[in-house]
Amino acid sequence: MKLGLIGKKIGMTREFFDTGISVPVTVVSIEKGRILDVITKEKRGYNAIKVGFGKIKTSKLTKQMKGVFAKKNTEPKKILREFRVDNVSDFKEGNEIGLEIFKDQKFVDITSKTIGKGFAGGMKRHNFAGLRASHGVSVSHRALGSTGQNQDPGKVFKGKKMAGHMGDKFRTMQNLEIIKSDIENNLIFVKGSIPGSKNSIILVQKNVKKINKTTTLEKNKKINIELSKSETKTKEKNVTKKDSPKVKNPSKEEKKK
Repeated sequence: MKLGLIGKKIGMTREFFDTGISVPVTVVSIEKGRILDVITKEKRGYNAIKVGFGKIKTSKLTKQMKGVFAKKNTEPKKILREFRVDNVSDFKEGNEIGLEIFKDQKFVDITSKTIGKGFAGGMKRHNFAGLRASHGVSVSHRALGSTGQNQDPGKVFKGKKMAGHMGDKFRTMQNLEIIKSDIENNLIFVKGSIPGSKNSIILVQKNVKKINKTTTLEKNKKINIELSKSETKTKEKNVTKKDSPKVKNPSKEEKKK
């Protein structure tokens, strides 16, 4: 698991650029995390850091967790996460980490819980076609069809796509582009949608995949450069037209001479 932060999904809006392009973005409020423990290879065989996020009352903690936070001399944290790290020397116990870890980051991976849809049928849940909606089908238009086999094996195999609980599962969206980040207000603006409802807790991490993809910011810069070039060309043309001497059309009398 790569280094990341836990935040809250606020909602969606759109970001406007100078060129007139509007990009749909999801606003995420990020909480600063406190490093509670630095795990080294000598301790457990891998390098990692344990980070705590959010506030919680001491009355809601178990005796064991009260002891953990008392040892570390820190205020109790609601969520604890462990992240693998390459260099342990860059991190110290008690330090805080925030949006600065995504300073040079163009893309992020976001994990959150999808919106629960309750009990859903085969057509809604798995996009089945259903049976005929017109002639010869009696009260089974939205049925999922046959599920089992013959007498041998005489059972329904595990993992068969059937009706059941839809949504309410952890899903990860990869390579979402960072459009803007407001470090003062701890806000990050991510292009597109994110799974989950408003105020749901999400995990923002550095992207795992290496991708060579032009971002919308880079595209916008290119458009601005092209526009400025075209403007300079038109200005130069106008200047040359003004400087060139005007040729008078000969009058009728001059033509007769």
